[in-house]
Amino acid sequence: MNKCTAMEEKLAEMLLDPEAAPAKVKTHVAACESCRKELQEMRATMAAMDAWTVPESSPYFMTRLGARMREEREAPPQSWLQRVRARFTYGPPMHARPLAAMALTVMLLIGGGAYLGVTNVEEPQPQASTDAAVVHDLQTLDSNAQVLDQLESISDSGNTQQQ
Repeated sequence: MNKCTAMEEKLAEMLLDPEAAPAKVKTHVAACESCRKELQEMRATMAAMDAWTVPESSPYFMTRLGARMREEREAPPQSWLQRVRARFTYGPPMHARPLAAMALTVMLLIGGGAYLGVTNVEEPQPQASTDAAVVHDLQTLDSNAQVLDQLESISDSGNTQQQ
């Protein structure tokens, strides 16, 4: 059965060109009843398709088709949905270009905005650790101590001059 599933695609090749089919495929088809039956059915289908002729179309077909389309185009639609459908179905093909351009523009704007939103993601700022806050506070106190020392030295020099 496994060989038969592999032979199914080879049967079509054997149907179109029996001389080019490998000997292994020919041997399998000769031995396997289901593959032989499948090949006969394919031949019958191809023979039926070869025997079929296309019916002649009426010489007035295009005239009647044009008249029917004109009637449909000129008939007043009942609802807005039918008007839109009639415009797309029977209207000139040029109306689709502005709509397609507008849709493409909107898609590009949305896609570009999404791209910028994804690639321009701001990384979260690292949380300042408590050690950094302590160091900052100590530096502030140290600078304040220097200012206080300078103020004391100024006030001491001012007191000594007054005396």
